[in-house]
Amino acid sequence: MTTVERADSGVDTPTDDDTAWWTHLGQDDPAGHAAMASLHELLLRASRYQVWRLRDLLPGADAAQVDDLAQQAADDALVAVLRKLPTFEGRSRFTTWAFKFGILHAGVAVRSQAWRHREVPLPDTFPLVDPAPSPAAVSEAAQLSRAVHDAIATQLTPHQRRVVLALLVEDVPIDVLADRLGSSRNALYKALHDARQRLRQALIASGDLDAPSTRRTP
Repeated sequence: MTTVERADSGVDTPTDDDTAWWTHLGQDDPAGHAAMASLHELLLRASRYQVWRLRDLLPGADAAQVDDLAQQAADDALVAVLRKLPTFEGRSRFTTWAFKFGILHAGVAVRSQAWRHREVPLPDTFPLVDPAPSPAAVSEAAQLSRAVHDAIATQLTPHQRRVVLALLVEDVPIDVLADRLGSSRNALYKALHDARQRLRQALIASGDLDAPSTRRTP
């Protein structure tokens, strides 16, 4: 088993042996605690990398605030990794798999912080494209825009309409919208998927979108 000795604890912890990670993280003993600390260090490196990469989204934050955000993201990522540990299938190195949690949670933390004091728009109507500027192409675009507008207004549930307009028109980050609506990312993805299907069916029925071909290629 490949290990590295931690000077602060005197306990060997795993570095690149997936079985060792799995074994140590399941133990409530010095080896398990050392493995937990090593995992947190890994996640902190990931979250710091991502937070600083997205630094431009936090123009008012100083270095200490940015680092504190990375620490919080690493803490959240650690909880997520431990919760998802039984789902690890070994398709990649454990450290690679865990590192992605740090990246994900850091991105969520930055976007949530950036939108913390911003109003999340939840419009009920879709703005129409101005049909005036030019002839043919713009006329077709305006017609399609009206068809989409009508489909959003008549074919979607109020919840689906809010989700579609917030995510696709107002560019609200999905994790921010989930937090404001008291929902989850998966639930919003499901609502968006169902809404897109309804819109596609409505546009096909109105003749504004071609139906997918059912002909098989030999």
